[in-house]
Amino acid sequence: MSGSQDNSVHIWNSSTGADIQDLQFNTYNNGVSCVAFSPDGNYIVSGSWDKSLCVWDSSTGGKLLQLNGHNSAVHSVAFSPDGKYIVSGSQDKSVHMWDSSTGDKLLQLNEHTGAATSVAFSPDGNYIASGSSDESVQVWDSSTGAKLLQLTGHTDKVHSVAFSPDGKYIVSGSQDKSVHVWDLSTAAELLQLKTHAVGVFSVAFSPDGNYIVSSSSDKSVQ
Repeated sequence: MSGSQDNSVHIWNSSTGADIQDLQFNTYNNGVSCVAFSPDGNYIVSGSWDKSLCVWDSSTGGKLLQLNGHNSAVHSVAFSPDGKYIVSGSQDKSVHMWDSSTGDKLLQLNEHTGAATSVAFSPDGNYIASGSSDESVQVWDSSTGAKLLQLTGHTDKVHSVAFSPDGKYIVSGSQDKSVHVWDLSTAAELLQLKTHAVGVFSVAFSPDGNYIVSSSSDKSVQ
């Protein structure tokens, strides 16, 4: 699935590359900045530079909800593992958690001093991680909104965060060209990988947790 500044979201066949569905979302004025599937694949959440989020039926393209509350562009969205919640990060420095069925805003987390550029739920749904242009990664209790950890070590904007499949580790990628791996239980930095020539914009764990992949504006995937 991909979102674009042309206000569309495309769903692609991962085997053939065929464009299965082209959802033209006329709701947006400034393009689609981020997208995510619900765990069951039945819904899509999208964020926009126009400050809003929308929830869509993935089979029909029908808009189910519009979520308003951010004061600037939405940079990142994710569903919780059970599909009941959505988390969003914004240029307005805040992280919001929403009820995916009603659109109600349940939490607003305001500890970052720069844009919240990347958000993720832990595999058990108990934690939210957020990366920011303030160079930090923060970890929150998804039930209470309490900040549990602030992970510092990057020296430039954090562009991407992800949990390991077992929920024990977080990986982060930054404009400082590095990938860091953190222990969630101790907040210790376990690894610092610096092989990219310029900023790292996306990171992910493999399904078995044994590998990490990173992409960079140096045109490489490692």
